[in-house]
Amino acid sequence: MGAGRPNPNGQRPGGKKDDDGLRINEEITASQLRLVGDNIPEPGVYSRSAALRMAEELELDLVEISAKADPPVCKILDYQKYLYQQKKKAKEMKANASKVVIKEIRFGPNTDEHDFQFKLKHAKEFLQEGSKVKSSVFFRGRSIVYADQGEKLLLRFALELEDCGRAEQMPKLEGKRMIMMIAPIKKK
Repeated sequence: MGAGRPNPNGQRPGGKKDDDGLRINEEITASQLRLVGDNIPEPGVYSRSAALRMAEELELDLVEISAKADPPVCKILDYQKYLYQQKKKAKEMKANASKVVIKEIRFGPNTDEHDFQFKLKHAKEFLQEGSKVKSSVFFRGRSIVYADQGEKLLLRFALELEDCGRAEQMPKLEGKRMIMMIAPIKKK
């Protein structure tokens, strides 16, 4: 008997029902099946009972890979090992997915040159390590009347960072903050 064979109450060993939508062993209802894979002597169309017998002789499971095909395509394999490999593959794909890190740099509408250069240096470092930079100008009280100054500051900031990053959007005023995102340039 294969590792994934359901027990009498229709559940997998460990009490878990099949959650990936694949039918195995007695759950397969088609009378004719196309067997493929490494464990069978000759790929081809077999009756359900012959396919189940072959799987039982090899002490493996009969797994329906493609139910929509005519006849349904099945493989004889170790179902638990198959599930483990699928989970492992999904975990690897998740680990390899790039994670976007956003660093924020804040200015005032009247930021002086030294502070601007200091923040520019940090933004270059962030972009070179692959992080996005969210630059914002925060307007306090009546300083909102200097919104055009804040926009000029952000545009100059983006211009200075042109060699290592590109602006994803033009400066946008949201409440008392003007925001602009700068993404790193991909290296080839």
